[in-house]
Amino acid sequence: MTVWVGTSWKMNKTLAEARAYAQGLLAAVSGHGLDGVQPFVIPPASAIAAVAEILGRDGRVLVGAQNAHWEDAGAWTGEVSVPQVADAGARIIEIGHSERREHFGETDDTVRRKVAAVLHHGLIPLLCIGEPASVKNAGGSAAFILNQARRALDGLDDDQLARVLIAYEPIWAIGVNGRPATAGELQEPFAALWGRYGGRVSALLYGGSVSVDNAAQLLEIEHVGGLFVGRTAWQLEGYLSLLGIAAERGTYRGTPA
Repeated sequence: MTVWVGTSWKMNKTLAEARAYAQGLLAAVSGHGLDGVQPFVIPPASAIAAVAEILGRDGRVLVGAQNAHWEDAGAWTGEVSVPQVADAGARIIEIGHSERREHFGETDDTVRRKVAAVLHHGLIPLLCIGEPASVKNAGGSAAFILNQARRALDGLDDDQLARVLIAYEPIWAIGVNGRPATAGELQEPFAALWGRYGGRVSALLYGGSVSVDNAAQLLEIEHVGGLFVGRTAWQLEGYLSLLGIAAERGTYRGTPA
């Protein structure tokens, strides 16, 4: 089964930096064995078109967008639509990241609308879910993330669900102040997600303080179908190292669909 390995650059990289990264990535993946691995990169909106031009709109590496509005057009100052990011070359759209929820008022309803819009236009929604430390400490992680996923995905048919990626990113594990999760801490959330969505969505990914040192261990966790990486992959060398680890890993330890 395919192992997904992607990175969001968040609000980082100039056009020149984005182009240099994309050129290096293209050279590295061209003609090299990444069988069973699906790479993707999600630049800031200002660099989507430039990165997609280098990597190719139908290339080996998927290019994404970090956000898109649920409406196709209109008086939404400062927003971009799904058709606009698709026109720039995006094939995958990140939705519902905890930073969007915390700082920009994303709600379960807006996340649901965005998932529907992305699917309507034939792109891949990357749904981000994750609980704060207070919920984890109270023992409610599984229930919390299942509820987040349900509110975003309920009502989708099997064909639509099959195009969805879910990235479990516990809030306590992400960002500069996050701490790496242990394998034991991830087993229950992934078992819960697999119980509801296993074999129904494209893959269940993990994101949160992923590094070159712990990537192989994370990919060994049952039902983890890939990695969604932050700062470790902002430098090309780090991302290439992660792709190499995934390629060596081959297939993940999930129950066959």
